[in-house]
Amino acid sequence: MKKIHIKTYGCQMNENDSEIAKFYLEEAGYEITENEKDADIVILNTCVVRKKSEDKFYSHIGELKKQNKIIGVMGCGAEKEKENLFKRGVKFVIGTRAILFVPKAVEKAIKGKKSAYFEDKLDEINYPNILKRNSKHHAWITIIYGCNRFCTYCIVPYTRGREKSRKEESILSEVKNLAKNGIKEITYLGQNVDAYGKDLQDGSSLAKLLNQTTKIEGIERIWFLTSYPTDFSLDIAHEIAKSSKIAKSIHLPVQHGSNKILKKMNRRYTIEEYEELISQIRKIVPDASISSDIIVGFPDETEEDFEKTVELVKKIKFERLNLAIYSPREGTIAWKYFKNNVPRMVKTKRMAYILNLQKQINKKLNEKYLDQTVEIIVETKAKSGLYYGRDIRNKIIAFEGDKSLIGKKILVKIKKTTAGPLYGDLVKII
Repeated sequence: MKKIHIKTYGCQMNENDSEIAKFYLEEAGYEITENEKDADIVILNTCVVRKKSEDKFYSHIGELKKQNKIIGVMGCGAEKEKENLFKRGVKFVIGTRAILFVPKAVEKAIKGKKSAYFEDKLDEINYPNILKRNSKHHAWITIIYGCNRFCTYCIVPYTRGREKSRKEESILSEVKNLAKNGIKEITYLGQNVDAYGKDLQDGSSLAKLLNQTTKIEGIERIWFLTSYPTDFSLDIAHEIAKSSKIAKSIHLPVQHGSNKILKKMNRRYTIEEYEELISQIRKIVPDASISSDIIVGFPDETEEDFEKTVELVKKIKFERLNLAIYSPREGTIAWKYFKNNVPRMVKTKRMAYILNLQKQINKKLNEKYLDQTVEIIVETKAKSGLYYGRDIRNKIIAFEGDKSLIGKKILVKIKKTTAGPLYGDLVKII
């Protein structure tokens, strides 16, 4: 039987899609190997949100061709390029909603036949029985696919399609089975996770789903990613406030501090509305950890626009920022209609400035943790040799330990703070 390796690029949703693909391949009798060199067939689960990630998987295809591997492509790259990938030596292409066809595509490829599948089969996925995950204590769970926002810089609505929520009973059944299988932490995923349930028109919502999930025995911590400001309901904040299981970590991408640029990005809020939302969240959850995304160098971004972003960062004091330099993505509105007119040198300078500012903010915020004893769930061993986990506010905390602690809830006393991880001593296992 042929051995198959799946290489995953990009977001956590791709991670979950790869787990689903592995499940169906193993059900079909194929052997999954974590070592690419041992594989006869390599499937690349791709990301094209940024050009750099797209270039990576194209380069990988070239390397695999030299090794005479059978190559398949899943994910956003498959949706973007479709059958054009055959010209690069790819044998099969699987769309983001057609994961169920992976075994069939592999079977055809072994026989020397090319194939491409893009039919939406999400409703037929047997989510509750997919118990094998990359982690023994944490599981990614996609609850809504696609995005309806059409930000002018973003290719996701074109590669992931329109928003489509899973039924609540399917999700809760999956979580219950995972909990029985030893999973203690889950992360609900969606390109726009707080839009969950709106398309179902049956009263489902992320707030209600979170509430029901807290009742499941064995689940100790619940996360969710990623939120969109105008879809975020304060009901979600109230659920966080009343539960010790839901992480007090909210990732709420703002993208920019200038209303002019936000409008050009087709972000459907003003900076004043965003600030008011953060204020309301912090009233309900005073110790909420707010993180965000920011793009620098968007078309027509002036120094004044950039300064508004700087002021926003200073005012909100985010716990974490994902920063990106704008680069046009083929197929988007910005690529088609806007001039990429901010010089690269200016973009780089602005990026460095906010990185340094955020580092200072992180350092100051993290100092509050010194000498505190915090509860974390241990994740894994870092390259430094230390083990680490996250507290309920998504702070990474490192300590000396051993692999028997992975997946366990422990108390750590913080002895050292930095702008990044916190360092402490193990107090006890809970």
